[in-house]
Amino acid sequence: MSKEQDLGGVHLTKVDDAVDFLVNWSRKSSLFYLLFGLACCGIELMQTGGPRADVDRFGAIPRASPRQSDLMIVAGTLTYKMAERAKLLYDQMPDPKYVLSMGSCANCGGLFQMSYSVVKGVDKIIPVDVYIPGCPPRPEALTQGILKIQEIAMSERGWLRRNWKKGRPERQPITIT
Repeated sequence: MSKEQDLGGVHLTKVDDAVDFLVNWSRKSSLFYLLFGLACCGIELMQTGGPRADVDRFGAIPRASPRQSDLMIVAGTLTYKMAERAKLLYDQMPDPKYVLSMGSCANCGGLFQMSYSVVKGVDKIIPVDVYIPGCPPRPEALTQGILKIQEIAMSERGWLRRNWKKGRPERQPITIT
């Protein structure tokens, strides 16, 4: 039998695909994000968790512990002093882990990129999956970024092999326009 998938439903022909679908669907529907607001973008991150944007309806729930988080949202200016802590928090997160870079300061240093103490992009420290431009980006852009992370989570295959190999799969970063 050929490998057929009904995109509108849950009909899959292989057991591996069914297990992958169920595991990815549960990951997509329960994204716990790490609270990591560093500057003014942190205010927009808080606004997104509020009643107007309400990312809870997508299953995105804020967590204060990296050991319970799947998604790290880096919101704001990252300095070299804080970069060590960001890397430590990223390393403490369980696999699979996703990173969303929010705002111009997190993406490339923003207004402060000429400063000696500012990292010229979070991707110099940890791998980033989705970039959200803007100064500061709107809550709608962050919501779209979380939806892109959910698409990435649904498209992953072979979760058992990845657990055996203990590695992060290669992914191309996405920029929200």
